[in-house]
Amino acid sequence: MRYFELFAIPVDYQIDLATVNKNYLELQRAVHPDRHANSSSRDKLLAVQNAAEINDALQTLKHPVKRAEYMLSELGVDIRAEQQTLQDPLFLMQQMELREELEELSSSSDPDAAIAQFEQQIKQLDSQYSAQLAAQLASDDEQQWQLAADNIRKLKFVYKLHDELERIEDSLFDD
Repeated sequence: MRYFELFAIPVDYQIDLATVNKNYLELQRAVHPDRHANSSSRDKLLAVQNAAEINDALQTLKHPVKRAEYMLSELGVDIRAEQQTLQDPLFLMQQMELREELEELSSSSDPDAAIAQFEQQIKQLDSQYSAQLAAQLASDDEQQWQLAADNIRKLKFVYKLHDELERIEDSLFDD
């Protein structure tokens, strides 16, 4: 099942989530198992499977990293289950610096301002990598796809940072 085709949207990293959600509801209405309550066991099973596949497609398309990984796999570069790390020394240094900065947020004299500033850095990195990724995934050049794979790895790091930031925020403001 091709997810973009299923949701009747163009194959592009930048998607209209409102359209995706609208098409999702239409698809679920058409295949929902309750609509097949009086059907054969085989048809009921197919309805359940179709509904599950549509749910998987939605979760993939809605999440930028999963969407990028899916698009890359459709181009023949599957990195979804890999454990490879980046070999980019500048990125690795930046990663270490950001982790140190994240650890220091709790002891900051003004945690609110430090968190806001850190969150802004994360948003900037997300925007930067996402813009590069959109262009790379739209390319017909296999080298660009390999660069896209690296940007996906970088975006995964950014999302992990964001998750850790939320945990720190919760711990600081739940007290």
